[in-house]
Amino acid sequence: MLDFIIRANDLINGIVWGPPFMILLVGTGVYLTIRLGFFQFRHLIHAWKNSFGEIFRRSGTKAKGTITPFQAVTSAMAATIGVGNIAGVATAIVMGGPGAVFWMWVVALVGMATKMAEATLGLKYRQVDSDGRVSGGVFYYIEHGLGGNWKWLAVLYAFFAGLAAFGIGNMVQSNTLAQSAEAGFGIPTWITGLVLVVLVGAVTLGGISRIAATAEKIVPIMAVAYLVGSLGILAIHATEIIPALQMIFVHAFQPMSAVGGFAGATVAMAIRYGIARGIFSNEAGLGSASIVHAQARNQPFRQGFWGVWEVFIDTLVVCTMTALVILVTGVLGTVDESGEVVTGAVLTSQAFTQGLPGLGGYVVIIAIIFFAYTTMLTWNFYGEKSWEYLFGRRVVLPYRALFLVFVFLGAVGALELIWDIADTFNGLMAAPNLVALILLAGVMAKEKLDYFNQLRDKAARDLDRDGD
Repeated sequence: MLDFIIRANDLINGIVWGPPFMILLVGTGVYLTIRLGFFQFRHLIHAWKNSFGEIFRRSGTKAKGTITPFQAVTSAMAATIGVGNIAGVATAIVMGGPGAVFWMWVVALVGMATKMAEATLGLKYRQVDSDGRVSGGVFYYIEHGLGGNWKWLAVLYAFFAGLAAFGIGNMVQSNTLAQSAEAGFGIPTWITGLVLVVLVGAVTLGGISRIAATAEKIVPIMAVAYLVGSLGILAIHATEIIPALQMIFVHAFQPMSAVGGFAGATVAMAIRYGIARGIFSNEAGLGSASIVHAQARNQPFRQGFWGVWEVFIDTLVVCTMTALVILVTGVLGTVDESGEVVTGAVLTSQAFTQGLPGLGGYVVIIAIIFFAYTTMLTWNFYGEKSWEYLFGRRVVLPYRALFLVFVFLGAVGALELIWDIADTFNGLMAAPNLVALILLAGVMAKEKLDYFNQLRDKAARDLDRDGD
């Protein structure tokens, strides 16, 4: 039975992550970038000032919603800054060579426009019921943005997202966390699984408010701590940074031959794994973040600014740090005692251990614990909203209980198959979302036009008032 599952998944995965899908994924980001006038490049500072920059100003908003814009983006980043930044980057480099990092960057650059659209549309088309409960996300901007005739596409997305929540946001995270805890501290995976069930349940059973309150405290601290450790290693190996960057750019377009245990990689492999792991990391194109951005007390287009920086920080900063640490420390191609090539979180841990002897390995283990934990919290909410869209509110509590069961199963399961299945469902849930984003690109263009018209009108009124 297991062999049948593996073969079936490999077949579907090959279709889902084939050239047509990659063209659709990157092409959607390029198309949105053009329709929005290259917003993520031309107005990057404006997006910062009106998103993260507002944290330092007491500028409240009367907009309706469940959580603050900052809580929304930290909750979304709790889902994106996970083991994909640690294990996923290492896997991409081992399978696709250093050139895979370049394609992760490409996905991120155009993905900034994609994530911006997802956050904006998620909030614009959200629904508020008679009890004041907010629901939003891809399924709602498909149904209400494209019309009732497209509801089948919304249902399809909700189905795939509901299943993906058990992979990308659950079993992959608990598995990597449990394996790391066992390798670093000798804790049996089943014990880690039980502890996770308790800790995840304690937060997720309280709904989005408790998830957001937890995320806004943990995410900034864990991200900064990981970056400090990475920068420390890069400072020590400063002379190797330029050669590492050269490897990334050269092998994005040229095959890399075998080195040590590294089997070599073609350009096609670099593109395949760079894009796959890039989307796994920042989730631009999956549409998942729209579910939590829809909860924010903000205006739709302004909420999109947070999406731009969400991708920037996740991939262009955190993933790049991981990649450079692996390359400058020279651990690529390392083999273990059984002769197998080291990959995933173990490879990243070796890089940090070599870069910061006696301390680096623990930096990775602790980062994985917090990254994976917070990812599970937000993905619980994503899956919950997906199943609620399909079956109504009665499914919420059974779903939360089932999610905890899969947390334990992931902790004691096999890593390779879980990663492969997660990749497949990522692609399946992305397809309906990408179609919707292309069809709603005109709405995004109008949102941008209206926003800047309002800014000009406000500036004119302020000028008249100053003149008086």
